[in-house]
Amino acid sequence: MGKLEGKVAIITGAASGIGEAIAKLYLAEGARVVLTDLPGHGLEAMFSGPNVHCLELDVTADDSAEAVVAAANAKFGGLDILVNNAGIALGKQFEDTTDEDFDRIMAVNVRSVFRTSRAAVPSLKARGAGRIINLGSIMSGTGGPLLAAYGCSKHAVAGLSKGMACDLGQYGITVNYLQPGSIWTGMSKPFMEDAGFRQYWETKAPMGRIGDPHDVAVAALFLATDEASFISGAGLAVDGGAAIRF
Repeated sequence: MGKLEGKVAIITGAASGIGEAIAKLYLAEGARVVLTDLPGHGLEAMFSGPNVHCLELDVTADDSAEAVVAAANAKFGGLDILVNNAGIALGKQFEDTTDEDFDRIMAVNVRSVFRTSRAAVPSLKARGAGRIINLGSIMSGTGGPLLAAYGCSKHAVAGLSKGMACDLGQYGITVNYLQPGSIWTGMSKPFMEDAGFRQYWETKAPMGRIGDPHDVAVAALFLATDEASFISGAGLAVDGGAAIRF
């Protein structure tokens, strides 16, 4: 029997990278899943079957949060787990970052987390328990060059997750956030193609390598299980130890 047998999950940004890895692992562990990503990203071509429902949408759209939660209730009869994975990165000098850059990264990385989580709460409460897992970053607790706006958004995810955990614990709902380090994904590829950047992160992590999306997915699986019922408001680092090293 899978670790998520009988559970219903929403995973945003599931067409690639970490979101794709989480979706595949949750399905393998018996979950029924509602997956979202932007139109044209090939989500429906990647996932099919009776335990999957795909929605092509922009998580920043006004009606997206309500639409995805409604789909979970209509297709699978409820909701147990929400994984707010959708996100974007921006590598830009602070003084070159425009208002539009900042607003967009906050809309995707923070506002969508807030809105989708808020929309999910009634369905999670109806179950008598639930899991919300947000995607933070190693930048949720530190900073780095060219990452002022991105780091700001991921600090916000950490703060939002802790506040949500305080308010929702009374309903049996846990809220935690993952803190991936440098992970090989389509989003990180432009950075990884810089040999100096890649070597820096390989050297910084005591494990001596760049992470794989599956490394993050197994952490997301643990936080979704019944075994994690007393863990809330926590940030789980999945960075090969990079954040602890000078």
